[in-house]
This record gives sequence, C-alpha cells and structure tokens, in this order.
Amino acid sequence: MNAVLIAVALSLVSAVAYAAAAVAQERLASRSPGAGTLRLLGSGAWWWSVGLNASAALLHVVALRYGPLTVVQPLGALTLVAAVPMGARLAGRRVSAVEWKGTALTLLGLGAILVTASGPEPDDVLSVPEALAVAGATAALIGVLSRPGARPGLRHASASGLASGVASALTQTVTVAATDRSGPVLSVQVVGVALLVAAFAAGGLLLSQTAYRGGLGGPLAMVTLANPLAAAVIGLSLLGERLQGGAAGVLLALAGAGLASWGVVLLSRAAPTPAPVDDDHPVAAVLALEPGSATAEPALVPRPHDPGHLTPATR
Repeated sequence: MNAVLIAVALSLVSAVAYAAAAVAQERLASRSPGAGTLRLLGSGAWWWSVGLNASAALLHVVALRYGPLTVVQPLGALTLVAAVPMGARLAGRRVSAVEWKGTALTLLGLGAILVTASGPEPDDVLSVPEALAVAGATAALIGVLSRPGARPGLRHASASGLASGVASALTQTVTVAATDRSGPVLSVQVVGVALLVAAFAAGGLLLSQTAYRGGLGGPLAMVTLANPLAAAVIGLSLLGERLQGGAAGVLLALAGAGLASWGVVLLSRAAPTPAPVDDDHPVAAVLALEPGSATAEPALVPRPHDPGHLTPATR
C-alpha cells in the first residue's frame, strides 16, 4: 500500500479518537469548571480522556512515520468534524444545518489541501539546535497566550494547538531518527527531542482542558487551526517539505485552507439546538432550565383540571 495512504488511514482513526477525548474533556470541564490539576488527577473520567488522547497520539506518531507533516496535520481538522455529532449525541440533540454545512466545507477544504500536499515519505529531521530553537520560541509564545486577559478559552486553545503542532513536528524527528538505522536508537538527538515531545504533549493536554471550560466548539476549532499551522510552518521552513503542483498547487492549497477555515468557523459558531423537553414532566422541566437558573426546587401547585396531579408552578 502507498505510504501516504497508510498515513491518511491512520490519521483518520487518530482523529476519531482525539474527537472522543475532546468531547470527554469538555463534558468534564463543564461539570467541574473550577477543578485544578490535582483534582483532575483523581478523576477516573479524566484518565479515560487521557487514555483516548494517548491512543490517538500513538496512531498519529505512526502516521508521521509514513507521511509528511503537510499531509498528516491537516487531517487533524477531522477531529472537529467527528466531535460535532459525538457531542450532539451525548447532549441529546440533533446536529444543526449550520453544523452540517461547516462539516462539508471542512472536508472539501481538506481534500484540496491533500491534493497539493501529497509528497514523499519524510526523510529530513530537525537537528538538536533546530529542535531547541523551535521549543524555546513555542514556549515563549505559549507563555504569552496563557497570561490572564480577555477570551481565555480561545487563547488557551491557541496555545494548546501550537503545543500539539510542535509536538507532532518533534515526534516526526524522533521516529525518523530512531528508525533510519544510521545511528544509535537512543542517541542524544532521539532522547532529547523525545523529552521535548513529552513536555509539549502534556502541556497541550492541560491547556485544552482549561480551554474547554468555555465550551467545545470555539476552543476545539482554534486547536484544530493552530495545530496544523504550527506543524506546516516547521515542515515547510525547516524540513524541506514542499507543496505539489507549483503555483497552481499553492493557489489550490490556499483555496482549500480558506474553505476549511470557513467550515471550522461555522462549526465553532453554530448554536446548539436544545433537545425537546416534555413540559408535563417536572424533572424534565427542571433539567431544561439554563445552568444557574434553578436555584431552588420548583413549587408544586395543583393543576386546575386535575386536582390530584402536581406540576411545577410557572414563575
């Protein structure tokens, strides 16, 4: 089988696993918005999401062994595409027309990008000085984005996407350097860069957990955009990767990026449609209230036409 096809297949499965992990993280964050790191470490649900992330990351690592960053990273946008129906199903609602439109545009954009990004198997890696320079610059940028201020969810999501994208680029360096048999498997380059991968991967996970306190759509869309952007910059500027098709290929890639970005924005801005509620059921009526509005149990009053039936009073 063609190496690029293997990379694409592995990336698709990885995206689904990442989507499941993102939905789990968002639901945990919405239930415990003020939970700190230590409290998360004691949560079984959080460790399930970590396990899903680890499985997705392992598939991603193998995909990077067969395909270039410019192919593997854009497929990460499918995480958002998969997360939308997953989140809707768990929330008990249907996917809206705007969400379906965003999904279609994202897929079309990704298809255009893949046509121009289908290159050979990766054979170039970051040197130790290049890896350290990339890690230092990324850490500084993450520090700026993580400072207190307006729109913390989107800023933390941007920092998470950058951390994950750089971790992917460094992971490719580790896998290629460790399997090319030109040097020792546990060389200084492999071990040093592997430690950087672990640091950025853990940082990206914690930053995304913080970002999801503000919801799933917007933060996940920002992670989805920042991740391939960071990896593509590294691949094109330092690893010698190129887009196919010359000037026409560049234009097609730009058009695809525009479509995918439009689709991601639609997905992030789509307002979920609440699930239908049976007004005659007192428990369903309470659950239908927005968070914070049900400060006390509803008063029970007799229904006019049925004195024996109790129903929540209208306030």
